[in-house]
Amino acid sequence: MGFLRRQVVAAALTANALRPVPGFRAGVPAFLTGWLTTELAPHLLALTAADAAAHTTGGRRDWRGLALAGASSAGLAYLVKQSRATQQVAESALTDALGVDYGERLDHLPTPAELATPWRTIAYPFRSKDKAVHVERDISYNDHGRRGLLDVYTPAGGVPDGGAPVLLQVHGGAWMLGSKDQQGIPLMNHLAAKGWVCVAINYRLSPRSDFPAHVIDVKQAIAWIKEHIADYGGDPDYVAITGGSAGGHLAALAALTPDDTSWQPGFEDADTSVRCAVPHYGVYDFAGSTGLRSAELMRDRFLAPKVMAARWADDPEAFEAASPLLRITPDAPDFFVLHGAHDSLVDVNQARLFVERLRQVSEQSVVYAELPGAQHAFDVFPSIRSAHVVRAIDRYLHWHWNTWRAGLDHDAQVSEPSTAH
Repeated sequence: MGFLRRQVVAAALTANALRPVPGFRAGVPAFLTGWLTTELAPHLLALTAADAAAHTTGGRRDWRGLALAGASSAGLAYLVKQSRATQQVAESALTDALGVDYGERLDHLPTPAELATPWRTIAYPFRSKDKAVHVERDISYNDHGRRGLLDVYTPAGGVPDGGAPVLLQVHGGAWMLGSKDQQGIPLMNHLAAKGWVCVAINYRLSPRSDFPAHVIDVKQAIAWIKEHIADYGGDPDYVAITGGSAGGHLAALAALTPDDTSWQPGFEDADTSVRCAVPHYGVYDFAGSTGLRSAELMRDRFLAPKVMAARWADDPEAFEAASPLLRITPDAPDFFVLHGAHDSLVDVNQARLFVERLRQVSEQSVVYAELPGAQHAFDVFPSIRSAHVVRAIDRYLHWHWNTWRAGLDHDAQVSEPSTAH
């Protein structure tokens, strides 16, 4: 492929990343090209600059290609700037929802170095192993074979005394694809290295298994954690849940339905509650109740035939039950919701309306970070944006964990009998 053609491709990719091609049909290709271009913008910028520099050293110069290379470089530089802005956007979301003094609940305030862009880390974005983390793989939590396995991430040096907080990671993949070792790795490695116990699960997938098999498995994994995680150093009384896309939907739905025993066949008496939920770019409206055209198209053209195995008109109650937006109660746990403003697969308006409903009904805290320029799946591998997202979630979860522990200490002090006379 010649220089001009390479620059035409680079310019098209950059343009789609800056302004994704709209429409339901264009969603998947717009996502795939936009996601990689956006999260790998520094690498593509370097390649584009190097390609243009190499071309100028030749005998002939194609000024059309050089003009495209210049335009692409400007666009990619802007994408890098947007990614770096994630740190301020996420921090503003935390302070707006939790208060400017939320940092007093952290083990220590983040240093400038901890808030800076980790260029060395993102230079090799697909490296997933961390020597500070030990992973015990393929532990069975139910009887569904490979789809009923989980991995446990712990600090390589051992879990601190007193029991570590626990994070459950639910992978995405349109309820049809994916596995426990493909997503959430940067976050789990980061937290496990800092003393957390993280659990990543497989679950049954469509079309072999229809909904609600997926959420039943997630709830069964929570029940397994409550029963067994102490053996790995985790505190069964503190479980947080996270996940992206379909995993974001399932994490939010499980967090909102601990009392729905119809989704706990054979383990109806198990405690499946969680302390907080951190869903990423999740689907919150299976039923199309928001009136969003994008949600109705997803419901009728994908969810109904591929996941629910039922038409909306024939069983609307099933779609409503599967919609986190319609399952919110005053008892909902704390939420930290993240979504990309340029998400081509799941309309960002779903997240906005979900958060609006949470803030209207829930009695707990609700943090919302809408990330400018971000596509779907922005956290799958280390990038500028995902690094800042991981750190923001770290601050949120440590704030939540420490606040919860402070509440226990306060309750214990109040319940102690007075010795004064």
